[in-house]
Amino acid sequence: MKVGRYAVLLAARDSEFVERVYGGYFNVFVAAFGEEGERWDLFRVVDDEFPDMSELYKYDGFVISGSPYDAYGNDYWILKLCFLLQTLDAMEKKVLGICFGHQVLCRSLGGKVGKACSGWDIGLRTVKVVKDLWVPSFLEELDEMPSTLSIIECHQDEVFEVPMGAQVVAFSEKTGVEMFVIGQHILGIQGHPEYTKDILYNIIDRLLDNNSIQVNNQ
Repeated sequence: MKVGRYAVLLAARDSEFVERVYGGYFNVFVAAFGEEGERWDLFRVVDDEFPDMSELYKYDGFVISGSPYDAYGNDYWILKLCFLLQTLDAMEKKVLGICFGHQVLCRSLGGKVGKACSGWDIGLRTVKVVKDLWVPSFLEELDEMPSTLSIIECHQDEVFEVPMGAQVVAFSEKTGVEMFVIGQHILGIQGHPEYTKDILYNIIDRLLDNNSIQVNNQ
């Protein structure tokens, strides 16, 4: 019996809180998506740590994390990540992009991303699923999708236009592209299915301390 092998492409550095409580974001992702017996590897792409291109065939799938960086930026590691994602798409490797990962997937495959005109979207949001466009075989556990999902959001950038051949499979009142798929191997999710509420609260506290967001009491 083959044991699945997966990799987390970490585009953010561990916060002090996540390091102390969870041992790092890698553990958060494995707890959210991993199954017993699987092998998971970590590549800190934000620090220019990438998988060897000759080793990509050994992996069953990849997860791209969120990030405080802009997916439309031209930092060297972001451009390198775009090339890696184009390669994985050509290989039809399964790739799950979350938040920044969702956006950089879109960019690398020909879509458009940028800063949302409506500003930050932070908190628990209701996402509407376009069920007749859903490709359930991408992930077995998503075979029976409900018409709406509740998911934690924490972003100020968004996807404006999906790549050619992509399908938008979920949207919300604030964000037009909450989820998209390409074939049966690419899935982008704007929200954070891996987050716990305490991770979200800690991020909000840090953003407020840095005056990165403003609280509207009205």
